[in-house]
Amino acid sequence: MPRAFLLILDSVGIGAAGDAAAYGDAGADTVGHIAEACAAGRADKAGVRAGALRVPNLVRLGLGQAEEASTGRTPPGLESTAPVAGLWGYGVERSKGKDTPSGHWEIAGVPVPFEWGYFPTTVPAFPADLVAAIVEEAGLPGILGNCHASGTEIIERLGEEHVATGKPIFYTSADSVLQIAAHETRFGLERLYDLCRIARRHVDPLNIGRVIARPFAGESAATFARTANRRDYAVPPPEPTLLDRAKAGGRAVVGIGKIGDIYAHCGVTEVVKAAGNDALFDATLDAAARAPEGGLVVTNFVDFDMVYGHRRDVPGYAAALEAFDRRLPEFTGRMRPGDLAVITADHGCDPTFRGTDHTREHVPILAFGPGVEPRAIGRRDSFADIGATLGRWLELPPGPHGKPFI
Repeated sequence: MPRAFLLILDSVGIGAAGDAAAYGDAGADTVGHIAEACAAGRADKAGVRAGALRVPNLVRLGLGQAEEASTGRTPPGLESTAPVAGLWGYGVERSKGKDTPSGHWEIAGVPVPFEWGYFPTTVPAFPADLVAAIVEEAGLPGILGNCHASGTEIIERLGEEHVATGKPIFYTSADSVLQIAAHETRFGLERLYDLCRIARRHVDPLNIGRVIARPFAGESAATFARTANRRDYAVPPPEPTLLDRAKAGGRAVVGIGKIGDIYAHCGVTEVVKAAGNDALFDATLDAAARAPEGGLVVTNFVDFDMVYGHRRDVPGYAAALEAFDRRLPEFTGRMRPGDLAVITADHGCDPTFRGTDHTREHVPILAFGPGVEPRAIGRRDSFADIGATLGRWLELPPGPHGKPFI
């Protein structure tokens, strides 16, 4: 029985979607702009990387062709005259957001048919009655922040006051999200998780997609750093996803990284946590070695988005793409006859773009495996085509959304 692997490179978009202007993202292109910055020397950084973007394994799988199909150009470093070694194309999001749950759920065959709730860019960002209800139930002395902010900036700015007062830091972004930052030991990790569970109940009537616990450590603003103990409290998908159908069919479904949280732990039979792309890759290799026949492995490589995209770190993002590319042969070397893998993304987060938020972009679809005949699959009008394809490959009952490309 065949196995399937879904490798989601968080935020690795390949060009502005047709409706990007409605999101303020006209002209965004995460991979293309990184490649251009590298070629121009704007992504050189001592001890990190230098020169043109070097991702030969992704190029061999069709990344350059997918970028050209999406944008009409092939950025420097993505050109190739060698035959492509897999199926390549790009996906267009049908869901109305540019957030993590919308992208992931649609990839797994369930486009989001509704509008999420969002918090305004005003200060304060959160309704007074919402804050009062959470503060009362959680027994808090109050909150800090109450605004749109970058997660690293707001910890640096308010972390010392948080430690001194015991008031957690509440903030949001362009996503449908309430994020709560607190010191892992001074405030307490379990207390932070409990607080997020309380907040989750109170934001449900507002249709907020996620409440995210953002623990950090350190002794001062100069040393504060977020830890790997992030936890997302998401609403469940509105319909059964590919993961649910696989689990219902008695298959092993391994969710690596924040996959379990994103799908509200629906459809996952095993959760594997890991901190950082390298550790996530190691966990994926381990899953490839032990996943049983008929199994589904889904990994979210979060660093592209969390560490580099939101922080607008072009050299760091380029280096992370190159590091992932260097390790790809380790993964392909563990694939068995009958396996299928898909590399894709959930949205963009162009580090050359204004602001610090996600960008509304097309995503690459690179599918490969032993015996898979290379060809172009062109534009796919929904990310759900990925879930439909993996479901067919795994011989599962089809879902109601998406068209298989195999």
